[in-house]
Amino acid sequence: MSSTPRHIAPAERRARLALRHRLTRAGAAARPEDVADSLVALHGTDPATVCLAVGARLADPAGTVEETARALYEDRTLIRMHGMRHTVFVFPAELTAVVHASTGLAVAARERASLVKDMAKAGAPDAVWLKEVEDATLAALARRGQATAAELAEDEPRLREQWVYAPGKSYEGVHTLSTRLLRVLGVEGRIVRGRPLGGWTSNQLRWAVAPPHPELDVSEAQSALLRRWLTACGPATEADLKWWTGWRVTEVRRALAAIGAEPVSLEEGTGYVTAGDLAPPAGPVAPWAALLPSLDPTAMGWQYRDWYLAPELRPALFDGSGNVGPTVWWDGRVVGSWAQRPDGEIAWRVLDRTGIGGEAEAAIGEAAERLRGWVGATRVTPRFRTPVERELSA
Repeated sequence: MSSTPRHIAPAERRARLALRHRLTRAGAAARPEDVADSLVALHGTDPATVCLAVGARLADPAGTVEETARALYEDRTLIRMHGMRHTVFVFPAELTAVVHASTGLAVAARERASLVKDMAKAGAPDAVWLKEVEDATLAALARRGQATAAELAEDEPRLREQWVYAPGKSYEGVHTLSTRLLRVLGVEGRIVRGRPLGGWTSNQLRWAVAPPHPELDVSEAQSALLRRWLTACGPATEADLKWWTGWRVTEVRRALAAIGAEPVSLEEGTGYVTAGDLAPPAGPVAPWAALLPSLDPTAMGWQYRDWYLAPELRPALFDGSGNVGPTVWWDGRVVGSWAQRPDGEIAWRVLDRTGIGGEAEAAIGEAAERLRGWVGATRVTPRFRTPVERELSA
């Protein structure tokens, strides 16, 4: 019996992506919870991305905004919180304890230590005083249910305390305690983001007390998270896993061994799938088109992206910090970008015409009309803008 790992070519990886990320019409989801479960996490840094990512994968996107709001703010089946790489995501509620233990605890310890150190350097009050403020803040938040930082400062005025950060440095700035403390409480899993002040595209979000969750063993939580992600996104390399999780490579390797991940051969080297996931998809996947938003979890899923995104497209599709903008997909590859114009039109452009013919053009146009139909009168501008998105939106 050969011990040579099975080779998984880019075409098979694209077929897996289409099916597992619910990007084909046949595999479209019925609810936002189904989308989040399939993707493991929805990027939440830009609130508009959450609804746009969900709408792109629903069989009937007409109720995307209302159904996503229900899941986030009424049923609480989806939770917006800090996760991997200190980034805000939206997770299925049952994953919050796993995410907190696997990625949040280490980040939280660093964030709190940094806050206390910066306060001490600036001559601000000590950690005992800080504990008094955070206890009062949590009590005020519990009374209010949901609140903004400004509203909490009405109940606990010490949240308005300010100090100079890095005096004399080129990056010197003034920090307000509310900004730093609420961030720390967020990564500690004690508070989460609540309803926006405006509509579903608003970046002004209230805070809420985090729902209770069990405290899990860190190694067990890391194994559970890696298994979920590798099931959704495998095959992936160690580098992909390290980038997505934000863990040390030793933690990635320990989790891979714990779940019995199986090695495979990829164009870029050795990758891994979950145990028993070596078989290719059953039958061919029909060509599909999708318009995915800025920071979509599929476009941002892997560190190495050449198997679905041509390197020459990156300058047009990414901002200077590595955030992907809106993308046009055809049959498992990123082929262009899209933007919404002031009159609501969804403008799109194909940048890579490999394999693009009349069928692709028609399918992309249909996806654009579908998007315009459910977005309606709302105007969406990505938080992180890219060269081609700016041009198309003009």
